[in-house]
Amino acid sequence: MSNRKDIDYGPLKALIGVWKGSKGFDVAPEPDGAESNPYYETIIYTTVDDDVTNAESQVLSAVHYRQIVQRKSNDEVFHDETGYWMWDPKAQIIMHALTIPRAVCVLAGGKYAQEKTAQGRVIMEVAANIDDHDWQIIQSPFMQENARTTAFRHTIMVGGGKLAYSQTTQVDIYGKVFEHTDENELALQ
Repeated sequence: MSNRKDIDYGPLKALIGVWKGSKGFDVAPEPDGAESNPYYETIIYTTVDDDVTNAESQVLSAVHYRQIVQRKSNDEVFHDETGYWMWDPKAQIIMHALTIPRAVCVLAGGKYAQEKTAQGRVIMEVAANIDDHDWQIIQSPFMQENARTTAFRHTIMVGGGKLAYSQTTQVDIYGKVFEHTDENELALQ
């Protein structure tokens, strides 16, 4: 947790902590169709204990995370992701910057609508697109030519000790466009 009391983490405050879940389901592209993988994971969100000031006018708060995903079938790690969730309280914008070790980086964003579920969970939605001026996807030349990510959408619902998410990554691979999906529900530890 932050030592500073004056940082406004806004909706990101609900993320802070260690989350574990074993209800994950991944649908990934394969040359002959799709592969489905039930999984479990741990996501650790920690605060960046100082606000981030950009150009002496934009003040952000940030939460760093690391996500490790393992197949239920063999306990093998098949996804390792790190990045930041950022909050701009003045503009009411949520940003998600992520990197995966496949030479793909995403900066997704969205206006925070201050929506909550019937259970009082905060809803955060971000998106990026290869052709978007503001929220973009960067990838290596190999990935551009062989497994190009063209769009990304991520929705999180968090509160009351529960975190549920759904994520869709649109990938142009094996001569077709495929919607790679992941979803899980995790509990605060």
